[in-house]
Amino acid sequence: MVPGFHYLGLFLILGLLGHSIYYLIMSSSENKLIGLFLVLISIILAILWIYIRTFPLKAQDRAIRAEENLRFYVLTGKLLPSMLTIAQTIALRFAPDEELVALVDRAVKENLSAKDIKLSIKNWKADYHRV
Repeated sequence: MVPGFHYLGLFLILGLLGHSIYYLIMSSSENKLIGLFLVLISIILAILWIYIRTFPLKAQDRAIRAEENLRFYVLTGKLLPSMLTIAQTIALRFAPDEELVALVDRAVKENLSAKDIKLSIKNWKADYHRV
């Protein structure tokens, strides 16, 4: 969590949206257009704020899937099973090489959730490069 982005940015955008709605409601008829533009700008900023965070995360999820697919291929000569979801694959990135193959087999057979996969890891491999 980045406080300036996640807390301050969201607080300021929501404050702007709330105040612009109040301004639109309370303004005289000649100022309604300004109020409407403020509301629209606030909504646009809120939408941008959401997408600025979600687009890079989706791209990073794809990179993690590719990295884990390569790692599994190097260890086994096979690609990750197609039954694994992206959430399961992302959870597997915390498993060291020694645990990965068995954990993948177990995740497929038992349909483990991402949380269950993470709880099954004995020697946690931290990921400090997630943004």
